Amino acid sequence: MPESEKKNSSFVRRLFFLVLILFALIGILSLASEWIPEQRAQNRIGVIDVTGIISGSQHIVNQVKKFRQDKRIRGIVLRIDSPGGSVGPSQEIYDEVLKTRESGKTIYASMGAMAASGGYYIASAAEKIFANPGTLTGSIGVIMAFTNAKGLMEKIGLQPKIIKAGKYKDIGSPARDMTKKERNLLQSVVDDVHQQFIEAIASGRGISIEEVTTIADGRIFTGRQAHALNLVDELGGLQATIDQLSDKVGIIGGPKIVNEKPRLGFLDWVLKATINQPFMNQASIPSLQYTWSLNGWQ
Repeated sequence: MPESEKKNSSFVRRLFFLVLILFALIGILSLASEWIPEQRAQNRIGVIDVTGIISGSQHIVNQVKKFRQDKRIRGIVLRIDSPGGSVGPSQEIYDEVLKTRESGKTIYASMGAMAASGGYYIASAAEKIFANPGTLTGSIGVIMAFTNAKGLMEKIGLQPKIIKAGKYKDIGSPARDMTKKERNLLQSVVDDVHQQFIEAIASGRGISIEEVTTIADGRIFTGRQAHALNLVDELGGLQATIDQLSDKVGIIGGPKIVNEKPRLGFLDWVLKATINQPFMNQASIPSLQYTWSLNGWQ
C-alpha cells in the first residue's frame, strides 16, 4: 500500500475514534443534565403549618396525605403553634400523621410558641418532636365548659320554654342548673376522652400508659421540662428540625422547602374568627376540647 494511502487510512481511523468519543461525551453530559435537576427536584422537605385553634382537620389531613404520596417530598415537618382545639379534628390529624409515619416517610414535629393539648396530641404521632426551651406544651387533659345564665335571665324577665324528647336532650342548657346525674354523665364522657388522649400519647411516644397518666392532669410544661419528661425528643427550632430531617433522609446541599398556605375566602375567614371567640365556644353548643388557655375560656 502506498505511503499516502496509509496516512489517509490512519487519519480516517483517528477521526472515527474522535467522533465516537465526542458522541460519548455528549451522551454523558445529556444524562447528567437530566439526572442533576431530577435529584434536586427530589430534595424537598414539606412543611405544614398547624396554627391557632384546631376547629377542623380537612386542609391539614389533605396536605399530609399529598406530601406523603409525592415522591419528590423526602420528609415532612409539622410546624405546630396551637393551644389545641376540638377533639375530633385533633384525632383525625393524629391518625393521618401516624399513617404517614407507618408508610415509611419520615415526619417530624416542630413546636413554635405553643403546642399544648390538641397541639401536643398531634405532635405525639410524629417520629420525632422538637421544641424550643420556652415552648409551652403539655396540658394533657380534656375540658367541656358551659355557661349558666339562669340568674341573668331571671333578672331581665326572660323565661325560656324547652320542648324536648329525651331525658338529657337539653343537658348543659344555660337556662337552668345542671343536675347531679347530668354532671356525672358528662364527667364519664370527659374521662373517656381523656383516657383516649393518654393512650394516643403512649402509643405515639412509645412510653407506658402509667408514665403518661402521672403527668396527664392538665398541667403545662416548658419545652425544656417536656424534654426531661420524654414528651419531647430534641430542643431546637424549625431550622434545627429541617436540618436533622434532611440528614435523616439523605439530602445533601440543603433541601427545597415546600410550604403551601391555605387560601381562605371572606366567608371562611368570618367563620374561623367566630369559632375562635371564647364566648361563642361556651355559650353555644357544648363541645369537647383538647385546649389550653390562660383565662380558662376555650
